[in-house]
Amino acid sequence: MSVSATESTASTGYAESAIRVLKGLEPVRQRPGMYTRTDSPLHIVQEVIDNAADEALAGHARRIRVTRHADGSVSVEDDGRGIPHGLHPEEQAPVLELVFTRLHAGGKFDKGKGGAYSFSGGLHGVGVSVTNALASRLEVESHRDGHVARIAFADGEVAEPLTRRPLQPGERRQGTTVRVWPDARYFDSVELPMAELTHLLRSKAVLLPGVTVTLTDEKTRQTQSWQFKGGLRDYLQQTLAAEPLIPLFEGEGYAPAGDDSFAEGEGAAWVVAFTEDGPLLRESYVNLIPTPAGGTHDSGLREGLFQAVRSFIELHALLPKGVKLLPEDVFARASYVLSAKVLDPQFQGQIKERLNSRDALRLVASFVRPALELWLHQHVEHGKRLAELVIRTAQSRQKAAQKVEKRKSSGVAVLPGKLTDCESRDLARNELFLVEGDSAGGSAKMGRDKTFQAVLPLRGKILNTWEVEPQRLFANQEVHDIAVAIGVDPHRRGDAVDLSGLRYGKICILSDADVDGAHIQVLLLTLFFRHFPALIEAGHVFVARPPLYRVDVPARGKKPAGKFYALDDGELTAILDKCAQDGVPREKCQISRFKGLGEMSAEQLWDTTLNPDTRRLLPVTLGDGDAAATVRCFDQLMGKGEAAARRELLERYGDAVDVDV
Repeated sequence: MSVSATESTASTGYAESAIRVLKGLEPVRQRPGMYTRTDSPLHIVQEVIDNAADEALAGHARRIRVTRHADGSVSVEDDGRGIPHGLHPEEQAPVLELVFTRLHAGGKFDKGKGGAYSFSGGLHGVGVSVTNALASRLEVESHRDGHVARIAFADGEVAEPLTRRPLQPGERRQGTTVRVWPDARYFDSVELPMAELTHLLRSKAVLLPGVTVTLTDEKTRQTQSWQFKGGLRDYLQQTLAAEPLIPLFEGEGYAPAGDDSFAEGEGAAWVVAFTEDGPLLRESYVNLIPTPAGGTHDSGLREGLFQAVRSFIELHALLPKGVKLLPEDVFARASYVLSAKVLDPQFQGQIKERLNSRDALRLVASFVRPALELWLHQHVEHGKRLAELVIRTAQSRQKAAQKVEKRKSSGVAVLPGKLTDCESRDLARNELFLVEGDSAGGSAKMGRDKTFQAVLPLRGKILNTWEVEPQRLFANQEVHDIAVAIGVDPHRRGDAVDLSGLRYGKICILSDADVDGAHIQVLLLTLFFRHFPALIEAGHVFVARPPLYRVDVPARGKKPAGKFYALDDGELTAILDKCAQDGVPREKCQISRFKGLGEMSAEQLWDTTLNPDTRRLLPVTLGDGDAAATVRCFDQLMGKGEAAARRELLERYGDAVDVDV
């Protein structure tokens, strides 16, 4: 007996009334880990500190004071302009209230067109509102325009409405004070990690020369204060554990008005030390925000250092025969502090641990390389000492790679003719791209870095190998070529597998960003999951994500014309929305859709998909499900006898999928 759709949904409790809409700050309290770190309240306090630092960066504050109170609360005080406390012209609510209760409200969106901040760490507009959402109580005082405004919140809601009074004689005329009581329900521990907080505040003082940063701990009755007039250089010199091999290399560079590539004021300041031994110090910041996971600005520093040192070594003919330099040879013994200024930084995640802005690599490298080249030519003896260190590092790396190759060189099969191999034999560095089609393979061969990236073009769609016996695999030429190129024999889950013959640390599936490309991805994933499972378990298989769209955006305000790439329609919409915020209507943005990888130039393919510093590469894992669940899924999708199950799947979910065919 059949059951109607209405009866079915009613029985499961899934009806219109089951859809819940989260409002205000409720999404943050439901999933705090999506917005902040939940091991301690440090990050929600840092959001308040960052706002104070942004005032100093804009030149309006000279003092930041942080206090850990005896009751566990934390207050942050600055002498900046004070948060506006009048009514918002559109929302008709006090701005001071909106900033702390709306996820996307702030003064840092309109950059470069008369906004409140030209450069700031704020990006997402969810900063201090997250602090408020995860606090049992939060109090704000703003000194501005001859008045003091005060408002208090409890559990993210207004507890004491906004009040204003005239300034009293002797009161400071401007500035903001925020006091927050973190809610223990949302954190593993409500204790602030004082060592991390101290390091954060000290770094703010380093990056803001002349600004005084103070930390007071009422529990221990201790006060620390920092002011670094020498900036980055003083900080690195005081922190380095070993004596530098050559004098510190420091510099800065910022784009002038009218620059063709970057907005006025974008650039970086840096100081670099090379040591022969001892621990390294590596810290980077974007608009004063620490980026402990690095990002494209770190990659730009590495690229600039490498190009300059390689140029010096080649000019003076210092490189021994048979030695090939790589960026990591120059970077291996480098300690640095890097402070980048980026007009519209794109971070990975709300906690901003890594910078993703593609242009930041070119930005930093364009200033570092000429500065270091000039410095090395002015200090030739120092340059030669650095060259000796770099060459020794390269020789050690090559010797280590040769030892590994010698151990695994027995019985090597003849490599397929269409494989364009790489020069390196360093397994940890080498990458193989399995590319859809000869046309895309040609672009990949021209765009790749031939030192460590190999390309194997595949003609059309490979065989569905889900139900193919291992002894019949090599009857298919494409599968044969893949197996021989990889250097590992087919096997099944649970077999004792010898991976000593593996030739590449990363095996990357690179197909078009369309339906056919997705089908090829599935066929290759089927091959690896069924016949090379040890490669997936060991983390050697990846999926490259090329863009589907390119958006050419004209100049807007301080921002020069630029090119942006989108993986899908969602990212395209986000780019166009951001352009609209910057005053560029959709019709002025030129949108190009890539019909396939073959349409991309070698340079575009490198920038978006091959360059390790700017690409998006997804590791292939079993995910949350176990191996048995994955096998069942593949059975349903790839099994010859599962046509009925696939049809049922399509009938059930087909109307929910927007397919571009």
